[in-house]
Amino acid sequence: MTRKKLLGIAILSLATSACVASTPPVDVTRFHAAQDAQIATGTVAIISSSDVSEGRVLEQSTYEAAVRRELQRVGYSDPGTDAANGEYVARVSVEQSRISAGGRRSPVSVGVGGSTGSYGSGVGLGIGINLSGKPKDKIATELSVRITRRADGETIWEGRSSVEAKEGSPASQPGLAASKLAEALFRDFPGESGTTIRVP
Repeated sequence: MTRKKLLGIAILSLATSACVASTPPVDVTRFHAAQDAQIATGTVAIISSSDVSEGRVLEQSTYEAAVRRELQRVGYSDPGTDAANGEYVARVSVEQSRISAGGRRSPVSVGVGGSTGSYGSGVGLGIGINLSGKPKDKIATELSVRITRRADGETIWEGRSSVEAKEGSPASQPGLAASKLAEALFRDFPGESGTTIRVP
């Protein structure tokens, strides 16, 4: 194998490991009343817990699909066309906010990327130029799921998971964020109640 090919493989490996290493951890909190870590399962219908704007339907669907996959992994089943008669209802909500380099938070619409304005546009004699560019904002994403029993409306489990990732990074995109947040949320289901853990 030529030196050029070996160098290419090494660079690719470094890039891949850097991407994996840069995936931020997820904070997870769960609440339930299970004393022996056993929660009854059955058919569960997934619904959005709040109004979803027209521009967010696709992103919301991505998160709901990730939650559905994890619910099935821990023992729940999809009622299919009989969703209205599912034994349980899982309400899914997703909230995002933008965190500026200064720490200020502001709401952000899922799926809206990019920023406006310019940085370092004032260039003149004796003015230093920061070639590293403006520090990127972070996007904080929180996934919340509440499972209630349809028969009496009692909440049997609820939890939330959140992650902060640099804007434009893979971890800030709905596909990767949804999978990571849902997987972390349902890890070791039902999890310890009332305790916040960090999932790498």
